[in-house]
Amino acid sequence: MQRLTVVFFLCSSLILLAQKRTAPADYRGWPAAGGGQDSIRYSSLKQIHTGNVSKLRVAWEYDTGDSEKGSEMQCNPILRDGVLYVTSPKLRVIALDAATGKELWSVVPHESGKAERGRNRGLTYWQSGAEKRLFLIAKNWLVSIDATTGKVAWRVDLREGLGRDPKTVSITGTSPGVVYKDLLIMGSLVPESLPSAPGDIRAFDVRTGKVRWTFHTLPRPGEFGYDTWPKDAWTYSGGTNSWPGMALDEKRGIVFAPTGSASFDFYGANRHGDNLFANSMLALRADTGERIWHFQFIKHDVWDRDFPAPPSLVTVRRDGKLVDAVAQATKSGHVLVFERETGNPLFPMEEKAVPASDVDGELLAKTQVLPVKPAPFSRQELTVDMLSNRTPEVNKILRERFAAIRSGPQFTPPSREGTVVFPGFDGGAEWGGQAFDPETGLYYVNANEMAWILRLVPRPAQTGKLSGKTLYTANCAACHREDMGGSPPQFPSLRDLAKHMSRAEATEITKNGRSRMPGFAHLPADRLEAILDFVMLGEVKEASGSGDAPDGLKYATDGYNKFQDPDGYPAVAPPWGTLNAINLDTGEYAWKIPFGEFPSLADKTTGSENYGGPVVTAGGLLFIGATNYDRKFRAYDKKTGKLLWQTELPAGGNATPAVYEVKGKQYVVIAAGGGKSGQPSGGKYVAFALP
Repeated sequence: MQRLTVVFFLCSSLILLAQKRTAPADYRGWPAAGGGQDSIRYSSLKQIHTGNVSKLRVAWEYDTGDSEKGSEMQCNPILRDGVLYVTSPKLRVIALDAATGKELWSVVPHESGKAERGRNRGLTYWQSGAEKRLFLIAKNWLVSIDATTGKVAWRVDLREGLGRDPKTVSITGTSPGVVYKDLLIMGSLVPESLPSAPGDIRAFDVRTGKVRWTFHTLPRPGEFGYDTWPKDAWTYSGGTNSWPGMALDEKRGIVFAPTGSASFDFYGANRHGDNLFANSMLALRADTGERIWHFQFIKHDVWDRDFPAPPSLVTVRRDGKLVDAVAQATKSGHVLVFERETGNPLFPMEEKAVPASDVDGELLAKTQVLPVKPAPFSRQELTVDMLSNRTPEVNKILRERFAAIRSGPQFTPPSREGTVVFPGFDGGAEWGGQAFDPETGLYYVNANEMAWILRLVPRPAQTGKLSGKTLYTANCAACHREDMGGSPPQFPSLRDLAKHMSRAEATEITKNGRSRMPGFAHLPADRLEAILDFVMLGEVKEASGSGDAPDGLKYATDGYNKFQDPDGYPAVAPPWGTLNAINLDTGEYAWKIPFGEFPSLADKTTGSENYGGPVVTAGGLLFIGATNYDRKFRAYDKKTGKLLWQTELPAGGNATPAVYEVKGKQYVVIAAGGGKSGQPSGGKYVAFALP
């Protein structure tokens, strides 16, 4: 009996030992955007650690030479065989010696052969023997590049095969795909207003570019989820696209794809129903595209609550055992954690009744679901006592403005007078992604605390003779504002457009679309010309013809409006940006600090808007740039949030860093592209190492 007890004790001890967290040792490079296809932004390197990080120095800089006013650089570099692969503000693909920053080759992927400004958040890499390929999207083209020579191998027009007229479809992409065997699995970026392409997820043959499978995120007749839309919605609606990037469990052969909202984002009278698979986490079989499970976070979204970043494949402790899971941060400030194979939530979820809309034609879902834990990392409701008190005068003005609009908890409906969306359209969490530490189970997310105002406005009818101004208001003002000021850089100002764009280029963009902008090829030529005359020349001419927008929607928005004080600072009281460490085993916070500074303010603890994500290392460090205004690159103690080192970059580091080792030396590199929130643009990659 005593012997059996000893054996049982030993077996129990071995089980507990097997479930103990261990520091993985094989994360020594940066082979994919996000650090790997699991997208946890972790490095097992510890040559640079808490005790010597203060000695970090610039190892090398590389200037892309592509910076221009308003440009950005969001690329997370990848490392393969001592070569660092990056992109420039004009979307050139560049190979650098990772130890020195010396350029090895550079190529323009655009079909035109000309370097053109475009956002890119990283490249995808595939290798079989001596064959090495890089993949990215340039405008509407999926491009394959020989990673050794830089020569373009093939291009595929992404407008083809969507069940729509390719001439009237606008589609592109900013985030890299994932590679499973010989398949490149990609999402896309499509317009958020109509007309919009559907957000099909597609797997391409890495050698030829041929489509091997397609998953319709906007279901067609006979497909699962079709009954959550009007019966013909698949022919005219759009969006539901996996734009933020994906994560891949290679061992299980499962790809995890988060999706965005349906188009039009803010008014859904023509898409009554829950609208699967918008705002969903999809688990698909990587070899076939078959749906394994899904979870829809927002039903019938009218708040632009896209999933904003790739999910992270994490391991969490439940009942003493380690469980493989997938974690997803949201714009609303929540973290969702699911068991990978089943989709079962690993924290409790609560279904809540939510208000109905009082806007004509709108029909919202009666209930929505929110996680009970972890607690939100961004504040959830803006109240009058939370308005900025930077000065008494500022507070008085903000109170007057606040009294004229609606503000309530999550899912307060859009309105004619204006509804506060808090956190705002960008989040909360945003596209830079989150980091996970397999050693400790801590999950790191940088967040914004900005309020935006969503206001619905009547959309002018488009029948009979109309002026260019009326046509502009009906088709363009929702993004570029009625005063043409836009919401840069996502939606650029159109003021003085004729000074920096030719009429021919403006015509091509207006007709065929670009990036998030839809094409307006459905409008008669004289109406397109009237719009351009108004925008570029200030002339108000009339045009005839029907040319009604195909969506028939009664309402648009008056633009993407941040709620700011008279001096341009956030209307909400600080913090305006935070950095958070959440224990995914328990759902509790390890630490939370204000993140970012406004150099123009004496108070340096306000936090600020931040775009770009963190990386965490076995050396006890968290590296992050991201902050819009102070151009800082920082290193924190990952366990406590204590600031250990910071330096100033040539421009804002609105990108996620990469950590790698070459010839026994550890480097940390980040893109310094700036260009956010009206700040100066740049075009340099800066790498740091110990002396």
